Amino acid sequence: MNAPLSHYFIYTGHNSYLTGNQLSSDCSDVPIIKALQGGVRVIELDLWPNSDKDDIEVVHGRTLTTPVSLIQCLKSIKEYAFVKSHYPLIITLEDHLTPDLQAKAAEMATQVFGELLYYPQTDSLMEFPSPESLKGRILISTKPPKEFLESKECDDKDNEKESADEVLSLPDQTSERETDDKSAPEYKRLITIHAGKPKGDIQDELKAAGAVRRLSLSEQALEKASESYGADIVRFTQNNILRVYPKGTRLNSSNYKPHIGWTYGAQMVAFNMQGYGKSLRYMQGMFRANGGCGYVKKPEFLIEKGPYNEVFDPKRTLPVKKTLKVKVYMGTGWSLDFSQTDFDTYSPPDFYVKVCIVGVPADMAKKKTCVISNNWFPVWDEQFDFPLTVPELALLRIEVRENDKSQKDDFGGQTCLPVSELKSGFRSVPLYDEKGDKLKSVKLLMRFQFR
Repeated sequence: MNAPLSHYFIYTGHNSYLTGNQLSSDCSDVPIIKALQGGVRVIELDLWPNSDKDDIEVVHGRTLTTPVSLIQCLKSIKEYAFVKSHYPLIITLEDHLTPDLQAKAAEMATQVFGELLYYPQTDSLMEFPSPESLKGRILISTKPPKEFLESKECDDKDNEKESADEVLSLPDQTSERETDDKSAPEYKRLITIHAGKPKGDIQDELKAAGAVRRLSLSEQALEKASESYGADIVRFTQNNILRVYPKGTRLNSSNYKPHIGWTYGAQMVAFNMQGYGKSLRYMQGMFRANGGCGYVKKPEFLIEKGPYNEVFDPKRTLPVKKTLKVKVYMGTGWSLDFSQTDFDTYSPPDFYVKVCIVGVPADMAKKKTCVISNNWFPVWDEQFDFPLTVPELALLRIEVRENDKSQKDDFGGQTCLPVSELKSGFRSVPLYDEKGDKLKSVKLLMRFQFR
């Protein structure tokens, strides 16, 4: 944990204050607390003036979401910041405030967090500190006021439809000159990780040298950029931080496949944590690694350059590095965690197991066992082999389903495990429900081997 922050994947939330969808759900500190209890290390807050322009609300701007006060969010963050992990908590701000309110936000953060708040002694960092050196500290990441105005102008000219939370604005009467003259120095001083979105050609942004910073790209923008500038993205993420956020059409708070960011070294793959689904399970699986502390060291090939400045290319198919052999023996616990009629009304369930690899395109694979009919204690005794070219980025997804001939197969438990942390041998593997909460009794007996 002694490398710079840019050398880690970081468990990152998106619009962390939303309880549901992106348009009409309530804003609250409850999902923030739940995310922190789950090990999330990056919390995102959107800051807007209240209707009287004398206080600060956290709300998804230009939507029907109901606001929550900033002070309430900050107090809850302080209380729960380190319940799951002692490593640094980063707060990313989407700031829509006047200079006076920026000063008020800085005062609130300083008063609530006190000595927990970390900020650098210099205006800009040439290298990020390490998670170890920042243990128990809270960091702020946002755009400095001047860059904020420039990005606003850039956004106004941008024809590409982006997520509403990323379209920044200030009150119309505030000019760039006014903001430069009146920008709150106490607010700017609190920014450890300077942030921004591409203002011009993305290749120029990726190649810019000097102080380290954070760059934000939508999932679509990253996909587009990776087609032409994949190597530049990987080089950028070796020292700087790249944040990837969901596209604006994900109004129901769904998520994208996180590997789109991880394979290019993106540290902050920002996810909506309030829902559930396969993508969120991959995220939960990745951050079970490294003791669940919310920081996972990136593989060395994403950190190092070759003798000719070459870097890892996710699109290149590599030779098989190792083969993971997975044997599924049996399962137990459904009769304790589910009622007798949850799966089939008149007979015991018909379970099967899906075993999948999620990772770089060459390693993606799906297998499944046969169906064991009418049995609460199924025995499958089946083995699957998975050849892996990049095992360091591979996740093993395990899901139990109940075969249903008349409608969609019922859910019987799931887990997602980082292949890099699997140990060879026989294992009792606990399963989780659809939202990622651990089932009390359901387990699979499995064996893992590497060849």
